[in-house]
Amino acid sequence: MQKLLLALSASTALAGPLLAQDLEKDELTFGFIKLTDMAPLAVAYEQGYFLDEGLFVTLEAQANWKVLLDGVIGGQLDGAHMLAGQPLAATIGYGTQAHIITPFSMDLNGNGITVSNEIWDQMKPNIPTNADGLPQHPISASALAPVVEKYRAEGKPFNMGMVFPVSTHNYELRYWLAAGGLEPGYYSPENVSGQIGADVLLSVTPPPQMPATLEAGTIYGYCVGEPWNQAAVFKGIGVPVITDYELWKNNPEKVFGIAASFAEENPNTTKAVVKALIRAAMWLDENDNANRMEAVEMLSKPEYVGADAEVIANSMTGTFEYEKGDKRAVPDFNVFFRYNATYPFYSDAVWYLTQMRRWGQIPEAKSDEWYDEIAKSVYKPAIYLDAARALVDEGLANEADFPWDSDGYKDATPASDIIDGIPYDGKTPNAYLESLPIGLKGDQTVVGTEVKG
Repeated sequence: MQKLLLALSASTALAGPLLAQDLEKDELTFGFIKLTDMAPLAVAYEQGYFLDEGLFVTLEAQANWKVLLDGVIGGQLDGAHMLAGQPLAATIGYGTQAHIITPFSMDLNGNGITVSNEIWDQMKPNIPTNADGLPQHPISASALAPVVEKYRAEGKPFNMGMVFPVSTHNYELRYWLAAGGLEPGYYSPENVSGQIGADVLLSVTPPPQMPATLEAGTIYGYCVGEPWNQAAVFKGIGVPVITDYELWKNNPEKVFGIAASFAEENPNTTKAVVKALIRAAMWLDENDNANRMEAVEMLSKPEYVGADAEVIANSMTGTFEYEKGDKRAVPDFNVFFRYNATYPFYSDAVWYLTQMRRWGQIPEAKSDEWYDEIAKSVYKPAIYLDAARALVDEGLANEADFPWDSDGYKDATPASDIIDGIPYDGKTPNAYLESLPIGLKGDQTVVGTEVKG
C-alpha cells in the first residue's frame, strides 16, 4: 500500500518547486529511535512534505543508537534522527571515526529524569513543598544525595540509566547530579565505563526499555526522552523529578545527521530534505501547538513511537505529569520550531563538546579555537539557511522566522535559565569549564582512578 501511495503521489512531487530530475538521489531511507522527538520525520512523511520535494522516503525504526549511527556511516541509512553528540563524537573520533554533519536541529527540551517510587519516597523528606503541599520545582539532586549516601553505607551501588555515552541524556543527568553535589564519574582512554570516582553509576539502557529496567530494579532512575518518563507514571512505577526545560531552559536536543560525503555528493537532495523538515517543524508548533493532538495520533502508530496516545499526549500537548495527579503546565516541554529550534547553532555543538571534555571523553585540554573549529565542521547553518530561503521564496515560510544575520552563536544563556545558576557562553568554552565546580578543568586528566593536575 505504501508503494502504491508513493506512486500515486509522484505527480504531486513533480509539481513541487524542485523537480525530481534536479535531485541527485530521490529514494531515501532515514532511521530513527522510538521517541517523541522523531516527530519532524513522521510529520514530513505523513503530511507529504517529502513528496512535495520529489523525495520518496522510507522511515525505519532502529534497535539502538549505535546501530543507527553505524547505518548512516555504512550507507544503509541516508540520514537519521540522532543524538546531538553523535555527529560530534564521530567527527572527533570518539568511539567511531566518521565525518557526520547536521544541517538541521530537530528540537529543544523533551527529556526528563525519573526515579523509582522507592527512591522518590526517600527523596521527598528532603524537598520543600508549596502551599498546596506539592513539591517545589525544580528539584535539585541535593535531595537525592542523602539517599545515595545511605546506599553507599549499606554497600549498595546506586545505579541509574541513560541512553548512550554521548547522549544529551548522559550529559543532562550528569549535570543534574553534579549541580546537587554528586559525582557522576569520569571517562578515560583506558576506562570508558564513565564510572571512575562516581557516587552514582550510570549505564546505557535503550529508551523504550527504560521503564521495564526500572521496574526490574536494575536501575533506580534514568534520564530519557518522552514518552518514557510519562510511561513510568502511567505504569505506576516511577516519578519524574525534573524536566530538562527546568534544568536548562530551551536546551538543544536531537539533530538530523547525515554523512558529510552524502551532503557533498547530493547537495540538492540535502537541501530538499531540510526544506521538508523545516516545514514539518513549523507545522508542529504553528498556532500555539494546535496540531499537537494530530501529531500525537500519528506518533502513537506502531511504526513510529508505538506508545499509547494518552501517554504521548501527557507531555506533547503542553503539560507534564510528575507524581500521578501532579500535572503541571509546561508549554515548551517540546519545542520544534519556535526560538529558532531548527537552526544548527555552533554554540549548541560547543556545549556538547564541553561536556565531553568535562567528564573525560575528550581526555586532554583543547583551545577555544578548537571547539569553534569542530563545531563548524559538524553544524552547517549555511545549508539550513539555503533551504529556509527557498521556502520563503516559495511562500511557504516567513522571512522573520529565521536568524539570517546570526554568526552561528546564540547569546549567552543567563544564570537564571540553568539549574546551578552558572551561565553558558559558547564563545568561551574553557572559561565555562572553569566555572563548573565538578568536572575536569584546564590541563587536568584522568589517570587510573584519579583526576591529576
